[in-house]
Amino acid sequence: MATHHHGHHHEDMLSVEDARDRILNQFGVLDAQNFRITDALGLVTMDQIRSGVNIPPLDNSAMDGYAVRSTDVSRATYQHPVMLEILETIPAGSLPRKELKPGTTSRIMTGAPIPEHCDAVIPFEETTEKEFAKSGQLSEIGIRIPALPGTNIRVKGKDIKTGDSVLLEGHVITPATVGVLASMGMSHVRAIRKPVVSILSTGNELLTPGEKPAEGKIFDSNSSSIIASVFQLGAIPKYIGIARDEMESVRGKLKEAMDSDLVISSAGVSKGDYDMVKDVMSEHGDLQFWSVRMRPAKPLAFGTLNRGSDTSVPLIGLPGNPVSSLVAFEQFCRPAILKMMGKSNMHRRTIQAVLKDSIVNYDARRVYARVIVEQTEDGYTAKTTGPQDSNILTSMVRANGLAICPEEEESKNPGDIVTVIMLDE
Repeated sequence: MATHHHGHHHEDMLSVEDARDRILNQFGVLDAQNFRITDALGLVTMDQIRSGVNIPPLDNSAMDGYAVRSTDVSRATYQHPVMLEILETIPAGSLPRKELKPGTTSRIMTGAPIPEHCDAVIPFEETTEKEFAKSGQLSEIGIRIPALPGTNIRVKGKDIKTGDSVLLEGHVITPATVGVLASMGMSHVRAIRKPVVSILSTGNELLTPGEKPAEGKIFDSNSSSIIASVFQLGAIPKYIGIARDEMESVRGKLKEAMDSDLVISSAGVSKGDYDMVKDVMSEHGDLQFWSVRMRPAKPLAFGTLNRGSDTSVPLIGLPGNPVSSLVAFEQFCRPAILKMMGKSNMHRRTIQAVLKDSIVNYDARRVYARVIVEQTEDGYTAKTTGPQDSNILTSMVRANGLAICPEEEESKNPGDIVTVIMLDE
């Protein structure tokens, strides 16, 4: 194999795992920041979170009804209600003003703190309130059922006690988490920040979507699908634009990408491309060009760009074909971004499915075939989405999975079981 003229040797083909491991070794978890709790969805907590409050903060009523002493109403029946004197009404958000002496009760609303000496709440429906309601202000009420101590009372700290560890570090924040943080009075939470991912395309033939079509030019779709993929992960895409195949253009674009956590470039990494882009990138850092034993997406570049002052930013160079670019993003960029975000689960779920048609593997690479997975009574079936050439992006649109034909198998045939990486979130 000829070496490239800037001295990088062509390596033997790497397995997908080797390539992924080499890439992931260069990434660590980012630092934490304070986020408003409602902005923290999907982020990962940096510390254990302990409650500063009891939830509920006080014993309170689970019902609209009457606060009683259970001993007062132990003999109550429908025929012979026990009559109690009404002291006050306690709305939610107010404190009781009077303690219950024997023979008394207070009208209480759901969530209101229970008065002293109260050990049960009787719902309105089990009292004579309906019959008396017409007579205006009530001074007494008939209780029609007995109650065990603790009936309809929510105990202080039952859900969360002060000092309880409510969330462990490494917890992925869900809508329920946001609610729990709010219930503890927290407006902000420390979580691992979102990675900023610079996205760069290279090529003289590229137009930005929205420009006028021109002979010999194609629209750059890779940047857009990568921006969307980065968004979907909850990271922050920073679109740098299209670098032309001139030294200065590429240098300028790389400079803009330097303050991010990862640079993803597409095109400019396969053998047939201008070596120019590689040269400029290599001036700015250390890049390796790999052939990965996979189809699509064999050519891959990985390395670091020097920022100066001994720091560098990792760069993953994806192949230019739109499908290759998305499949390579799935295998290499997605886990790197999730690792920076502190996610422990970096891989999509896989299922086993019965293949409905054929996947041909003609050069001992791992084939990722775009498939439509359907659930049947017996499990899953997978059917390819038509022509699998790496320039046919519509093959990805209909796909909800990538079915794998392993390196060592020449084909997978109808009725075979395949492993499928599921692409639906």
